[in-house]
Amino acid sequence: MPSSTTPAAESGSALWAPDRRVPTLALILLVTLAAFEAMSVGTALPTLVAELGGQDLYSWPFTSFLAASVIGTVLSGRVCDRLGPVPSLVVAPGLFFAGLVVAGVADNMWVLLVGRVLQGAGAGAQIVALYVMVALVYPERDRPAAFGALSAAWVVPSLVGPGLAGLATELLSWRVVFLGLAPLVLIGWLLLIPVVKTLRARPDAVPEQPDAPRKGLPLAAVCAAVGLSALTWAAEHPQLSSLFLGLGGLVLLAPSLRRLLPPGTLRGKSGLPVVVLSRGLLSGSFFAVQAYIPLVLSNVHGYSPTLAGVPLTVGSLGWSAAAAWQARQRDVQSEVMIRRGFLLLAVALAGAVLIAPAWGPAWLIYPLWAIAGFGMGTAMPNIAVRVLALSTPGDRGFNGAAAQVCDMFGSAALIGLGGVLVGAIASASQPTAAVIPLDLVMAGFALLGAALISRNVTKS
Repeated sequence: MPSSTTPAAESGSALWAPDRRVPTLALILLVTLAAFEAMSVGTALPTLVAELGGQDLYSWPFTSFLAASVIGTVLSGRVCDRLGPVPSLVVAPGLFFAGLVVAGVADNMWVLLVGRVLQGAGAGAQIVALYVMVALVYPERDRPAAFGALSAAWVVPSLVGPGLAGLATELLSWRVVFLGLAPLVLIGWLLLIPVVKTLRARPDAVPEQPDAPRKGLPLAAVCAAVGLSALTWAAEHPQLSSLFLGLGGLVLLAPSLRRLLPPGTLRGKSGLPVVVLSRGLLSGSFFAVQAYIPLVLSNVHGYSPTLAGVPLTVGSLGWSAAAAWQARQRDVQSEVMIRRGFLLLAVALAGAVLIAPAWGPAWLIYPLWAIAGFGMGTAMPNIAVRVLALSTPGDRGFNGAAAQVCDMFGSAALIGLGGVLVGAIASASQPTAAVIPLDLVMAGFALLGAALISRNVTKS
């Protein structure tokens, strides 16, 4: 297996050269299965909550997963920096597998929540370990292809996951959503065995000089998990009381993020901090607008639930196409690709304002959301590439975890802002007055991201 500094494989394939096939297959399979689970749970949730008598805990399967994911992400990053990615690669899929089984056999909501916590911890730990594995297995020139494949692994689950979950729930049982994935996760886990063996034999698998220990990371991770959970709850319950809960979450998050993010991230400091910040701005602005597209199409324009969900599918296809395209742009600086992605996203978000009023051309959201997806697929893999490039071997785990945390925080905070606007100046049945300023503010955040990342672009 080549080191991260070796030239591209002689076969010409960044992903499928003989010494990369198994790592690539394991990466794609594990991410695809985690994506299927993420996209399917929402479909099965009403049925499983009703069967388990957990109506009062309806949001907690999502909230508990999110909280555990934050903790798993942060702790896995530290383990990777101290011991290399092998421990997390061994443990994380096992936690996810155990969580699927526990949730699948749950006979009450509390057991289900235990399963969701295990799934969240495993998913969070797994993604950071896979990031660090990419740094070891793929030369820097080929990493856009690896991260493009990781992004593309979400596309098929986005397209068919909810539908398959609905059929399985209706014709069989909601338990199939969990138990049906468990054997496939086990296969992905087994595929990691030769990767783990090879990594253990590499002298660079464990950093020779890991960064000095960062004090208070576990406590900061717990506080961030609680804060993000509060923001998520507030976003899912847009009412006045939730506003105070969301503000409390932000207060708890502020000191935690100082520990969990590189210094200067929230100020947009040039270098690594602004690249990490761009992950939160990108995800937050995209998902904040996307969360309200089906609502607008259904309640303002009278679209059926199926047609209202089509733009999300179009966006996923655009994301996948861009992820494949950017992998071939090896000679373009990563920051240039990130800036292009932000600008494309800004155009789409600003254009989405036109569909908010009843007189607006609702059909316009289809090409606009294809553009938004293309912007995401252009920028997201390059953010991951640049985070690794700006990291030393001893802080790849920390910085990879920081990018994930910034993503979660940005999405939760900005989706929550949308919920506050809907609750304060509009309603779910008539959301136009809230969606227009939300779309414009999110377009502004995308332009801000483009401006900030421009300072990292090397002048030719």
